[in-house]
Amino acid sequence: MTCSNLRTAQLAGCSVLVSAFLLTSCTVSAGGGDRADSSQSPAPSPARTTTEQSEKDLGEQARAALAAVRSGTPVEAGAERVTDGIHTEPTLSKGKTYRISLACAGNGNAQLTFVPANAGRKTAVPCDLSVVQQRITTAKPVRVDVDGTRGSTGVIAWQINAVQSIARSQAVFFSPN
Repeated sequence: MTCSNLRTAQLAGCSVLVSAFLLTSCTVSAGGGDRADSSQSPAPSPARTTTEQSEKDLGEQARAALAAVRSGTPVEAGAERVTDGIHTEPTLSKGKTYRISLACAGNGNAQLTFVPANAGRKTAVPCDLSVVQQRITTAKPVRVDVDGTRGSTGVIAWQINAVQSIARSQAVFFSPN
């Protein structure tokens, strides 16, 4: 083997070794030798996990409070952080009666408002698991907004139900059949 062929062989060998070293070093975790798994996400921080668990627990408490007063046919429902609020435009039929029920678990208060304003009364929603109910009456599309007051935290569960009017329910109740 000539000197130039020997030098080329050595350079090629060194290139292969350096490439293998770099490839291996990129897949080794900082913890010392275990292969990193790119499909794993980093472990959640204890603060985030605690907050998520607290929100989950508060949401379950608020939904349980609403379940105790459920009546009528469900139209729309959900649960949101107080800081995010509720902003919905439910599809309501003209001539039907609806009721929105809300329960907030946490600290502080929220404010229920309607657009147009004559669709319902502006009402405070305390974050103490009290259930607040409001009749919705409108012949036009309605927007329902619930916003937390400053510093309020927790979860608001809500549901809008179609309810029978009193006259209609009495007629069914007293039917001769």
